[in-house]
Amino acid sequence: MTAPLSVRATNMGGSTFAIDSGSQHRIILSSNEDDQGPSPMETLLSTLAGCAGIGILSILRKMRQDVTSYEIQVHGERADEHPKVFTSITVEHIFTGTNLRPESIQRAITLDTTQFCGVNIMLGKSASITHTFQIREVSTEESATLPAEH
Repeated sequence: MTAPLSVRATNMGGSTFAIDSGSQHRIILSSNEDDQGPSPMETLLSTLAGCAGIGILSILRKMRQDVTSYEIQVHGERADEHPKVFTSITVEHIFTGTNLRPESIQRAITLDTTQFCGVNIMLGKSASITHTFQIREVSTEESATLPAEH
């Protein structure tokens, strides 16, 4: 079993909280009224983008796909009544590179979102999640591959 994760949330006044992670990182969450940071629901969408992006990019590197740029846009629709959970989420992956194979990208997205990205799998229990992708081809002269993982 993996080690448990923990965070500490400290109220900074109003509806703003400083969240300190066990890995020594800090984020600020707040309500729209306080506007000191993203809302908890925006942060959920952010974690989905990060989780999927990290995994998908890792898989594509193993497939030797020449991804030079990768952007993820996430849009979530919420219920009108409390609790205002996400009911549907659309994740758009925008890849730039040379000779990117659509079938490799689709395979990486499917593998990651069904087997590896725990955030996608957990959110998928309550919301319909759709992943789409675009490929933007660049010429070899313009290409500068993203740095490899450490």
